[in-house]
Order: sequence, then C-alpha cells, then structure tokens
Amino acid sequence: MANIEKRVSGDGDISYRVKIRLRGYPTQTATFEKLTDAKDWAKITEGAIKDRRYFKNTESKKRTLRELIDRYIKDVLPQKPKSKDKQGSQLKWWKEQLGDYFLIDVSPALIVEYRDKLAKEKTKFKKPYSPATINRYLAALSHAFTVAVNDWGWLEDSPMRKVSKPKEPRGRVRYLSDDERKALLDECQESDSTYLYPLVVLALSTGMRQGEILGLTWDDVNLDKQYLILHETKNGERRRVPLTGLAHEEIKKLSKVRQIGTNLLFPDENQKLKRKTFDLRTYWDEALKAAEIKDFRFHDLRHSTASYLAMNGASLAEIAEVLGHKTLQMVRRYAHLSEAHTSKVVASMNKKIFG
Repeated sequence: MANIEKRVSGDGDISYRVKIRLRGYPTQTATFEKLTDAKDWAKITEGAIKDRRYFKNTESKKRTLRELIDRYIKDVLPQKPKSKDKQGSQLKWWKEQLGDYFLIDVSPALIVEYRDKLAKEKTKFKKPYSPATINRYLAALSHAFTVAVNDWGWLEDSPMRKVSKPKEPRGRVRYLSDDERKALLDECQESDSTYLYPLVVLALSTGMRQGEILGLTWDDVNLDKQYLILHETKNGERRRVPLTGLAHEEIKKLSKVRQIGTNLLFPDENQKLKRKTFDLRTYWDEALKAAEIKDFRFHDLRHSTASYLAMNGASLAEIAEVLGHKTLQMVRRYAHLSEAHTSKVVASMNKKIFG
C-alpha cells in the first residue's frame, strides 16, 4: 500500500514523498510539492500496478524504438526466412529515422510524419515509393510493435492502430485473350527449349507462381493421383495442386526424359553453366516477341488462370483456394469477370423461393 511522508527542507520548503510497496512488485517512489498531487499519484499508480498496467508503461519510458527493432530483428525475423532480408531493411529505415525516441514518445502523429517523408523519397531506381511499398514499411513496423505489446509487455498498445495506410491502386488484371493464348502456346512449342511449353501450360493450368514452378522436384509430383505438392509457398503453407488435362500429359512426357544429375522438373538446359534452374527469361521473351504479345509478364499467366476460372463460373472462394490465397481480398479484382455467374446464382435462388 502507499505511504506518504511529509518532508521539510532546511529552507522551510515542504514536499511529500510517496512510497508504494505491494507484495511481488518492486517499490515505487515519487516526490511532490502538493499533498493532493501525491495522493492522486499514489492512487493511480497503485491501481495500475494491481491491474498489471504500470510496469508496461515503465518499459515504454525506458526502452527506445532502436531497442525494440534490434530485438525484433534478432529474435523474430529469423523465424521468417522468406521476408527476413526485405523486412530487415525496412525496419532499419525506421530505426535510422526514429530509433532514438523512447517508445512512449513514438506517437501515431510522429509515425505519420515519417510515413509521408518516405513517400517523398526515391528508390534506387530514382522512382518515388509506391503506396504498396510504403504499406510494406508500415506493416513491418506494425508487427514489431504488436510483438512488443503482446509478447514482451513493453507497451500497453501499438501506436500503429491509429496510422492510416496509403490507398493502393486496384490490382492489375492482364490476361491472355483466346487469340493471344493460342499464339503464345504455338510459339512456346516452336521454342528451342524442351521445357518452355510444358512450363507455360502448367502455369496456365494451375495458376502457380514462377518461383513455385521452378522449384518443383519430381518428389513433389504424383502422376498417378494427378497432383503436385508445394512445400514452400508465399503464405508459408503447403498446398496441393491438381495436375489435370494437358498439363498432366506434358509433365508425364517430361518424366520419361528426365535430365541426369538433377531432381528438378525444370533444370537448366545448358549444363555447362552453373545455373540450377531453367533459364526462363530468355526463352519467354523470345516467345512473347514472336507471338507479338505486348505488356505481358510471366506473372500475368496467374492472372489469366484466375480470370478463366471466374469466367467459367468459379466463385471467389474457389479462385482463392486454387491460387493459394488465405483471404478473398486478393481475388476481388476478378469479381467483375464472374458477374454473369453471380447473376445466375441469384436468378436460381429467386426461382426456387418465389416460383
């Protein structure tokens, strides 16, 4: 409980020293000129200690953002190998800007000030940071604060809760028209590469990412039951991918002419070089140029898969499952392509309930 001691200095000045002793907690002391201030502090502090709020506040007064980020980089980032380097770089930027501030002084307004500063800076390519990139910087800092609140007890709440994110433009939806798809596949078949055609067919058939495809080994393939297993995905979860139709036929053909000395589905064809995986960029660019297809990236094959699914009646939830997204947010860009299907569902429901 609190004990207030009246003190008189040699000059006759009066002060009040408060001492709070609670079992299981270190003693807390403070001195005030007014008795009312001493009583108020004693009441508030004693209540905060009993509610387990006081020492969190104490940590935020003596810990800096630099300490928080350094501990996060040391203890947490190693558990996130895929994002370790990028998030580490983002957090170091925050440390350079705000590292000397005590946590209690890192307010939402201060973070917003430096969020806007980042928006005015230029990347190494002399371009301004995009809203999406700025949001990644904010997300990295936000998670560090969340860990400090929930796991370390350094703060009562994260200041990031009140920091708004720049609005990102709607996601790109570029997919192959029927004519473009035919032209591209024809050129892939004519390619000097053995792997380009089956690789592009697999990408269109499954919606897999480039890295996921190039990382496939024959241990990940089950030709009899017609599926692939992705052990390393962007969201960190294993995913089973259906292998059907033309994609199944092409992978089956590849299995009969496997390259010696590697277990990769798509190894580098030039064995004299030290590359392990297939040199996709060279053959891909040649096929696009020959097919006269403009403004199209390999990742747009994934958009093509999603778009074809939407236009063939797949729901957003089904598209998300095929692409391996945890939420529907990333696939809402395809909603307009499934409007006809949505209309049919609503019409069917109305017919059943109203006749």
